[in-house]
Amino acid sequence: MMEFEALGKPVREPRKKLEVFPKPPHVEIVTLETDEVTSLCPVTGQPDFETVIVEYAPDKYCIESKSFKLYLWSFREEGIFCESLADTIAKDIYEACQPHWCKVTVIQKPRGGIKITASALYGERK
Repeated sequence: MMEFEALGKPVREPRKKLEVFPKPPHVEIVTLETDEVTSLCPVTGQPDFETVIVEYAPDKYCIESKSFKLYLWSFREEGIFCESLADTIAKDIYEACQPHWCKVTVIQKPRGGIKITASALYGERK
């Protein structure tokens, strides 16, 4: 039995740690999606609201979803551009579970009439 630091326990603060568990034998692609991500513009400090879509092909491990939620919460007070957010999340997921590939798409809700969509890819997608 795996021991999780967040799952099944009360957690009242964001965390940067992504927890993993062994991949079930026939799982080929995992998609995590949420439209409840917020960050701050690194220049103005104004809030940005984003949808984050993570797709990855697990090799040995999958990302545990509660730790992913707490990880995304950690960006709430962080100044980061949409493009950098996509790259940071993709890099962190790739390092945490070492999938065959990982693609992260961040869709920033319009501010000033401009919607931004940025994607980052780690590994070789087949």
